[in-house]
Amino acid sequence: MIERYELCRLIPHSGSMCLLDRVLEWDSRDILCETNSHLVRTNPLYSEGELSSVAAIEYGAQAMAIHGSLLSSKQTTEMQKSYLAAIRDVKFGVSWLHDINHPLTVRAERLLGDSQGMIYQFSLHALSRLLVQGRITVMMSS
Repeated sequence: MIERYELCRLIPHSGSMCLLDRVLEWDSRDILCETNSHLVRTNPLYSEGELSSVAAIEYGAQAMAIHGSLLSSKQTTEMQKSYLAAIRDVKFGVSWLHDINHPLTVRAERLLGDSQGMIYQFSLHALSRLLVQGRITVMMSS
């Protein structure tokens, strides 16, 4: 298991913007993370005391970034810059995340990837309940 303090070193976000608490498992294709940050009122994605399920896209993107860092054979202090290129096929089973009183699990499955970019399918669950799912494309900058 990889804990939060290590995760924050693997992505360009720090402090409260590092949304995931731990990696439960990962392999060359998938990563499964867990978090309770949706219940923390100081979460920077909260708006007027609520956390929209649209924030699930950022949770998925952070799981992708962590997975990419773990897969990278280059463990340097400088991360390759990337940008979100597309979000597709997002399905929302809930409107809000702040009222889910269980830890969220965030799964990301790498569908395609190379030095130019990657495509992942992501999903957020609470217990066995599917909350949000979709697909994210990230392009790498040179």
